[in-house]
Amino acid sequence: RLYPLLRVTYRYSVLGVCFSIVDTVAAMSESGHSQPGMYGPGRRRRRRRDREPGLPGQNLSGPGREREYVPRERRDGSEETPGPLLQKTPIILAKPPGERSKSSQVSAPNAPPPEKPIVLIKVREEGKPGPPADGAVPPPGPGPGAKLEKEGQRPTQPVYQIQNRGMGSAAPISSVDPVIGQTKLLPPEKMKHSIKLVDDQMSWCDSAMEYLRDQTDMLVVGVIGLQGCGKSSIMSLLSANTPEEDPRSYVFRAQSQEIKERGGNQSSGIDFFITQERVIFLDTQPILSPSILDHLINNDRKLPPEYNLPHTYVEMQSLQIAAFLLTVCHVVIVVQDWFTDLSLCRFLQTAEMLKPSTPSASSHESSGSSCSDEGSEYYPHIVFLQNKARREEFCPRNLKKMHMMIDKLMMHSHLKYKGTLSMLDCNIFPGLGRAYLDTEVNLFLLPVLENEGDDALTRAGSSAAPLFSLLPGYRGHPSFSSLMTKLRSQVLAMSRCQLSHTILTEKNWFHYAARIWDGVKKSTALLEYSRLLS
Repeated sequence: RLYPLLRVTYRYSVLGVCFSIVDTVAAMSESGHSQPGMYGPGRRRRRRRDREPGLPGQNLSGPGREREYVPRERRDGSEETPGPLLQKTPIILAKPPGERSKSSQVSAPNAPPPEKPIVLIKVREEGKPGPPADGAVPPPGPGPGAKLEKEGQRPTQPVYQIQNRGMGSAAPISSVDPVIGQTKLLPPEKMKHSIKLVDDQMSWCDSAMEYLRDQTDMLVVGVIGLQGCGKSSIMSLLSANTPEEDPRSYVFRAQSQEIKERGGNQSSGIDFFITQERVIFLDTQPILSPSILDHLINNDRKLPPEYNLPHTYVEMQSLQIAAFLLTVCHVVIVVQDWFTDLSLCRFLQTAEMLKPSTPSASSHESSGSSCSDEGSEYYPHIVFLQNKARREEFCPRNLKKMHMMIDKLMMHSHLKYKGTLSMLDCNIFPGLGRAYLDTEVNLFLLPVLENEGDDALTRAGSSAAPLFSLLPGYRGHPSFSSLMTKLRSQVLAMSRCQLSHTILTEKNWFHYAARIWDGVKKSTALLEYSRLLS
């Protein structure tokens, strides 16, 4: 009777010892006294039991013992964990789209729901307590650090001001996008009217500097001509205006009817205008102007000490402006309203003689070989523009005579007066080839500016059939608008030679032009020429 009781007691005592050993090892692993990974969840602990001498035929660990695996429980009733793996609960500061739309409708019934789900993630900073572990967002407090982003807005990012060396001060705050955090790439500021580059006192003005950029792809076009020949109107039509617009809205102000009646001049000094295509236009006061001379005499203006007579001062002013344009411009347009004034050609040759010596380096790769034909001295392109041309001057025979005469007058000049502009390439004379003009110069003809529908455009045969009365009269030349468009395309397509020994940006050109103007006013050659005149 005692044998079965002893066997059961023996079994329970052995199991109790095993359970106590397992609890001790688990407690040591949790407290950190055991080596990591030795008894991890992926490694099975081997235990070697010492076989106790028992009854014959009974082996406690043998195959005769049938046991099913049951998860071992601790004495406190809790289930044993496989190992000391500590994981932090992830915190998601967002709601599903359905709950977010419901909450936004409850909080703000009039606000429209956001188009896309917005996730607000706030990075935990050192020294600040994070959100609670259950994932709830803490309510906003009265302090500045507790301010939350409104739903439907992007989180505010830091705004940086980009400042480039040579580009002036930093960009204004109004041109900075706080969402993107960088300066917008704004186009250059568009000019609405011309400004002064040289005032009526022949002093340099710096107001044009704010419209210039640090880029080298530019073209400088200047104009000279006698009083009332249409310089300002032509420069306005080449730059920003159309013939259909009101002349009072031109960027270069033209003569009004009152000024024409009293024989005055509208422009004084040098006016500046730059287009969005980075083309600089320089309009000048009339050369050898009688109205400027009359203003000097009647108003008793004091002359500079180096000039004794008023007419000498007026001529030297004109020579200074012409020599300045021949130095800083790529293209100089010589406007005349009748063919031809020999004094104008003589004046142009004198300005070329008194022009400052400016060494020119090799031209740009895209400029071609025509920019370096005259050696080291720089000379611009010259365009002779015959404004207010009559019908007879568009005759091919008269046109050929005009080309031949200009070529004879300018044959000893170093100015580039031929080879860059042609009326034959504009399809104005369809039956004429390039071989018709043996000596073709840069000459272009513009008729009188007429508005369509005015009385100046006579209708053909008022007493003829009704069909022919609707047709315009014979003019002998294309319209003013079509000729102006062709002139503009040819002028803007001229080669842009290098003005100095270095490549100039727009801002560098401005400083270079200021230095040239100061040198022209102090030129010893001009002072010596003025003494010869007096």
